[in-house]
Order: sequence, then structure tokens, then C-alpha cells
Amino acid sequence: MIQATLHQLKVFEAAARHSSFTRAAEELMITQPTVSAQVKQLSQAIDLPLFEQIGKQLYLTDVGQELFATCQGIFEQLDLFEMKVANWKGMKRGKLKLAVVTTAKYFVPRLLGSFCQQYPEVDIALQVTNHQDLTQRMQANLDDLYILSQPPEDFELTSESFLDNPLVVVARSDHPLAHQQKISLKDLQGEPFIMRESGSGTRQCVQKLFEKYKISTQVRLELGSNEAIKQAIAGGLGISVLSQHTLISENNQELTVLDVEHFPIQQRWYVVHLSGKQLSVIAEAFHQYLLEESQNVYSRTLSGQIKV
Repeated sequence: MIQATLHQLKVFEAAARHSSFTRAAEELMITQPTVSAQVKQLSQAIDLPLFEQIGKQLYLTDVGQELFATCQGIFEQLDLFEMKVANWKGMKRGKLKLAVVTTAKYFVPRLLGSFCQQYPEVDIALQVTNHQDLTQRMQANLDDLYILSQPPEDFELTSESFLDNPLVVVARSDHPLAHQQKISLKDLQGEPFIMRESGSGTRQCVQKLFEKYKISTQVRLELGSNEAIKQAIAGGLGISVLSQHTLISENNQELTVLDVEHFPIQQRWYVVHLSGKQLSVIAEAFHQYLLEESQNVYSRTLSGQIKV
């Protein structure tokens, strides 16, 4: 391994992460034969194969998996060192790896925009995914910080709430319940519902409330996208429960929020990382920014909020 170069390790890490020499070459902006040559030289330095190819699929060997994990640790520590050097020089420079659940995409880009105005030398890698995939990314420690409304309880996390996440009942504007006040929860019984996919944090909250008051629902449609749900409501397929954040800047008049008892369901947004994880200078700066500035940034967007 003493003969291995940092460049060879970077090439190997990209190939291992993508399970593809071609995609690694595209990411690193080098040729595919160069990737093959670098991986071959690294294998020779270790004197063991790092990959095996079965059909057209590339797989890591046992030693390849061990080296991949080692490389990730090395590059994470180098990134931390680079950020610390920048911080010592009085600059905030580096990369922030952030993963958020799909509903958070309605406000996180605004927060990132404001943050990057303060720290223009920061690069952002933003992953938007569902609750289940986010939990898997969290377990694998793939990102610096995570934003979600229901932090998992089955492993140790450091989490802090930073913003309200009210869940509201949304219907088409000409729905029979649209202009009623103080609608009973029982009036929703039998209404066709459009729900998020199983495992969704929003769906879990709704089901918990309905089970508490013994309300049965007719799930007409399951969708994995808030935008698709809004279109389905507008199409007259049913009503749904959505985060109020999804209705920000909603300019059309097709949707309305119903005045239903026990709603809004008062949830909070949390910023989370694995307990014991050493946050980079940039991640720590963004974490502090969320706690201090998120409410101010969000309040400036409410002028476009859909009317109740």
C-alpha cells in the first residue's frame, strides 16, 4: 500500500461507489482506460484483486470492500482537514452533504440560497428522497446532516427541531366541505383519500390520528410525490393531508385547506446527525444557521401561502 498514490485511491473510490469504470471516468473527467489502468496498478500494489466482473456487472471483492471503506474514511478526514484550514484562514470553504425528505424540498433550497450568500465558497450536495431511503443513508453515514420531521428511534441520533411543520387537510376548492367551518373529523369518514406511500412520515401521522379517533378512510390512491397528490386533488380524485410547506407559493385557485378539528397536526422539522459524528466546519455552520435563521427565512415566503 505504500506504493499506492492518492490519485489511485480516488479513482478506485469512485469506481467502487458507482460500480462502474465508465461512470467513475465521467465523474473524474478522465478516460475509462485510465480508470482501468489506475485500478490495475492499485491491485498490483496490494497483490490482490479489488473487483470481479460477472457478466456486465462489476462487484467488489472482500479486500475491495475493505479498501472502499478505508478510502471513504481517508477522504472524509482530508475534507475535514481542508475545511479546518480554511476556517483558520478566516474562510468558510468546503462541501456540505445534505439529505432531506421530499417535503423538505419546498423550503430547504430557500435556506440553502440564503446560507450560500453568506458563504459563497461552499459547495452543496443535496439529496432529496423518501423517509425510508433517508434512514438508510443515515445508517450508512453518507451525509453530514439530515432534515426530516420524524427522526427514527431505533439508533442513536443527535437531533434538534428548528421549524414548524403543520399538516393540513387539502381539498379541491369546489369540494362540499370547502366552505364549512369547524368540520368534524367524523365528516371525513368515507371520503376518498389520496395518501403518500407506506413508510411516509406524513402518512404515519395521519394514520395515528385516525386510529386514535377510530376514523376509517377509503384510500383511493397512493402516490410518492406531493406534486402528484396536488394534481390528483385538483383532478377530483379525493382529499389528502399535506404539509403546509407544500402549499407555499401555490398561486392557482384549485386547492383549499379544510377547517377540520384536530388539524393542523403540529409537527416539527428536525436537523439530525449520527451521535458521535464529528461535524465539519461547514456542517456545523449550516446546523447553527438552521437553528438561528430558518424561521426568519421561512416567514418571508408566507405571502404566497394558499388561503384557508
